[in-house]
Amino acid sequence: MNRGNNKVTTGHFWGIIFLNKVAADHYYIVHLFVMTSSFFTYSKPKVLQALRYHFITRREIKFILILVNVFAISAVFFYLFKKVSAYAFIASSFLWFSLMISFWFILPNIIYRKSKTFRDRLKVNFDPQHLFIENDRGGRSWPWTDFTSMIESPYFFHLYFDSRTFFIIPKSAFAPEQVAQARAMLKEKINPKA
Repeated sequence: MNRGNNKVTTGHFWGIIFLNKVAADHYYIVHLFVMTSSFFTYSKPKVLQALRYHFITRREIKFILILVNVFAISAVFFYLFKKVSAYAFIASSFLWFSLMISFWFILPNIIYRKSKTFRDRLKVNFDPQHLFIENDRGGRSWPWTDFTSMIESPYFFHLYFDSRTFFIIPKSAFAPEQVAQARAMLKEKINPKA
């Protein structure tokens, strides 16, 4: 990259950040990135699946789903043995369908539409202390200690700041041989078992 007469060259290596003056007007900057993804964009169907995965892995959502399913199955048995009227059976069925439609379609689509991140073109860099995310307008970094947990879904790594705030990184952002390395580094850096 040229800035006037000053030439700056960047390189990515393991371990060190330094600025080395090579000549009077030329600097060589090295920043350690253990792993760098390619620029990526999000696929809406895959993001919706990741959001569904997020919902069904939450403890409170699991509890509600189990409770409503038990209620719906009980309503079927009570209806078959003539213990409740058809109206009670229809009401419980409506509750079950409403809940499933909410968690499977409505909530993921609302979150997708509200989040501008899913429409950005992003790049992710890992270094020993931080996760860097950049787009065409700039970037942001977080120390690994800001993340509380990590889970993996079929297409994404879900990095959680808390139980409701998370960032998803598509596995497709990495070369196929790098996905296992990314998984290992994320497991090592995010809430390692001490």
